[in-house]
Amino acid sequence: MTWITPQVSEKNAQGTAFSLTGPADAPVVAFIHGLGLCQHVFDAMLPAFCEYRILRYDLFGHGQSDAIDGTATLKVFADQLVDICDDLELSEIHIVGFSIGGMINRRFALDHGSYVKSLVILNSPHDRGPAAQEAVELRAQSVRDQGAFSTFDAALQRWFTPSYLQTGKGPALVRSWREQVDAESYAQTAWVLANGVRELTGRDGDITAPTLVVTCENDSGSTPQMSHDIASEIAKRGNSHCPASATSGADGRS
Repeated sequence: MTWITPQVSEKNAQGTAFSLTGPADAPVVAFIHGLGLCQHVFDAMLPAFCEYRILRYDLFGHGQSDAIDGTATLKVFADQLVDICDDLELSEIHIVGFSIGGMINRRFALDHGSYVKSLVILNSPHDRGPAAQEAVELRAQSVRDQGAFSTFDAALQRWFTPSYLQTGKGPALVRSWREQVDAESYAQTAWVLANGVRELTGRDGDITAPTLVVTCENDSGSTPQMSHDIASEIAKRGNSHCPASATSGADGRS
């Protein structure tokens, strides 16, 4: 896998750094990164999407984007994407969201469904159960009290195998991306990741776009059961034209 060094993106009037590449007349695929990362986490995947127009952007307070103005919510992040779409005159997009990005694309589909052609929800949490919910809230509180790096080493242990931690380039890149975050924005976003599942679980709104939900067998934060639950709830909320399926891979680490 080839990793591409992060580069400065364009920035819109709302302070969002973004990149739009690929054939002008091709279908648009938007990628939403996870907490503490940035749009360049997807760089190594781009060759597989050479026939598409690719939209990547940094969440508020991440990468090259401005800090959050106000209080972070899933709605704020969903509206961030709709502002980009309107600025670029993109009326229909496929959306790939990783972790909190998979929560944002669900919120986007509920609030701005007319834009959505399809969703891919990658390694994204859902109803965690009381014990796991308490643990993720404690991590979010640690970020608030002690800073963005208070949970970093433990996160690397969850995300990467021991051998990859010793030899892979990913951990150093993840560290460099974490160093870019605005501290207040990161703390607020960590709380959204912890608590945003509450507004996505068992709600009555409709997601009508075709949806694929993917996670990994050993992803402790976004388990295969969560992915199946997301797919099941979307299928129940949607209609006969809204297929939703879930799948899991062999490992949740690199």
